[in-house]
Amino acid sequence: MNTTQLQGLIALLAVLGMLVLLVLPAVVGIVHDHRVDRQIREAQEARAAEGTPERAQKSSSRSTVPSTATWYAEGRRSKKLVSS
Repeated sequence: MNTTQLQGLIALLAVLGMLVLLVLPAVVGIVHDHRVDRQIREAQEARAAEGTPERAQKSSSRSTVPSTATWYAEGRRSKKLVSS
C-alpha cells in the first residue's frame, strides 16, 4: 500500500466518522421516541385492562378576566383608531 492509497483510506475513514457523528444524534432521538411511545401505549393498555376510565382534561370553571395589560392595550388601540 503506497502513500496515496493510505491517504485515501484515512480520508474515507474521516468522512465515515463525520457521517456517524452527524447521524448518531438523530438515531438516538428516534430510539428514545419509540421507547416513550411504547411506554405510553403500555400504560394506556394497563389502564384499560384495570377498567379505569381515562379522564378528559377539564377547563377551569372560573371566568377569565382580561389582565390590566390587555385592558390598557385595548384602550390605546381604540384611541388610535378614533384619532386617525
